[in-house]
Amino acid sequence: MTHTLPLPDFSHERVEVITGRRSGLFIAVALHSSALGSALGGARLWTYPHWSDALGDALRLSAAMTLKNAAAGLDAGGGKSVIGLAEGTVLDSERRRAAFLDLGDAVESLGGLYRTAEDVGSTTEDMLTVSERTAHVVGLPDAVGGSGEPAGPTSLGVYESLRTVLERLTGSADVAGRRITISGLGQVGGRLAVRLSAEGAVLTATDVNPARRQFAADLGVTWVEPGSEHLVPADVFVPAGIGGLLTDDVIDALDVRAVCGPANNPLAAHDGAQRLADRGILYAPDFVVNAGGVIYLDLEAKRIGTRAEIMERVSGIGDTVRGILDDAAERGVTPLQAAEELAQARLRAARASQSVLS
Repeated sequence: MTHTLPLPDFSHERVEVITGRRSGLFIAVALHSSALGSALGGARLWTYPHWSDALGDALRLSAAMTLKNAAAGLDAGGGKSVIGLAEGTVLDSERRRAAFLDLGDAVESLGGLYRTAEDVGSTTEDMLTVSERTAHVVGLPDAVGGSGEPAGPTSLGVYESLRTVLERLTGSADVAGRRITISGLGQVGGRLAVRLSAEGAVLTATDVNPARRQFAADLGVTWVEPGSEHLVPADVFVPAGIGGLLTDDVIDALDVRAVCGPANNPLAAHDGAQRLADRGILYAPDFVVNAGGVIYLDLEAKRIGTRAEIMERVSGIGDTVRGILDDAAERGVTPLQAAEELAQARLRAARASQSVLS
């Protein structure tokens, strides 16, 4: 399910929009910022009502990646790519391969200012196809010496963030007995569900893919129909699907104490953060919570630390969330504002340094 959202403000360094010469598909590569270094952000393959929705998604997601990478302390800018499918389009293996070869050409045209990786709808095998056309791709399969699927690190960061949120709400980070609703049981949401179920959380979940209902049943998770999950009373609501879920109407109907999840841009409007705060709902900013995958991919690609050391850094996302919540409470601002200011401070310092050097 894709939520149609207005185009964001344009603050990007460069955007490439092409019709793939092999696939005939809409492809957008959006470089939002390279102030902190070569941008890093995944390649999304998704169905959109109109090509402008795919472009808007690329613009929003790339801007979010700038904040994500900056807040995570990475020397990496923000970018994103989107392969947009018209409604009803089904790709066979040949056209799918053609699409990712086309993406590789588009990424290569930016000359290393942007590195891509897997994202919603794409896989590490797709990134192997991209690598045939450009070296500016990370997260290749383990079998070829790559860093592999980043969903594990992403889910770990979400888990540690969730524990921090519960600690703030209840005084304990223990998930046992806590009511948690997960909207989206994909690579990240599914992994999170497995871990939370094993630790005794009381889970409710849904997914736009009805086949995931059996997965939920196997875990003993209560299933609800998509679009009704926000009405379930819970301690924490976990948006783990496509962005834009938290519209004004959904926020007003939420029966939860906190929102903490991996979905990019879950707020349909920026002022949704204040709307949540006005309702007394604690919001852990998405671009901080879901940074585990990009931390893992960037540090692995740059060979910074052992894998164990990298995963330890991913676990530290919970501490970052704690600091942001403390800062927001002390200053009387939303956690989203506190997180954005943390990221912007790093970006300003980087631009100032570049200005001095030039």
